[in-house]
Amino acid sequence: MGFSEELKTRNFSIYGQWIGLLCVILCLALGIANIFHANLVIIFSIICIVQGLIILLVEVPFLLKICPLTETFTDFIRKFNKNWPRAGFYAANAIIQYLSCILMVTSLLAVAILLTIVASCYALAAIKNQEFTTSSALGGVGLARQIL
Repeated sequence: MGFSEELKTRNFSIYGQWIGLLCVILCLALGIANIFHANLVIIFSIICIVQGLIILLVEVPFLLKICPLTETFTDFIRKFNKNWPRAGFYAANAIIQYLSCILMVTSLLAVAILLTIVASCYALAAIKNQEFTTSSALGGVGLARQIL
C-alpha cells in the first residue's frame, strides 16, 4: 500500500503514527529552541528532546533492532504495540508538556497540542475497534509484527 492508499483506509492508528512522526520533528526542534531560556523551562525542553527520541523508537519499531539498547528499555518500548497503550503514552507526554505552561507559556505548548492530537487518534482507533496497524512506508505490518 502506498501512503495515499493508507490514508484512505480511515484507520486512525495510521493517522496517529504519521502525526507521531511529526511530533518527533517538533519535539526535537522546539526542545532545542527552548533550551536557551533562563528559567526552569530548560527542564521541560530537555524532557521534550528525550520524548522525541522515545517517540521515534515507538513509531519506527525497526530502530529497536539496529540501535544498541538495553533489554529493559526495549521491553518498555514494546509495550506500546496496541492502540490503548499508545493513546495513554501520548496523553502522558502531552500532560508533561502542558505542565511546562505553569512556568512559562512557550512554543512547547504546540508540542503538547500535537501530542494530544496523536493520543486522540490512537484512542479513536481503539474506540472504533480498529486493528493496530503500522505504515508500510515505515516497515509495514509484517515487519512490525516480526520485531514486536
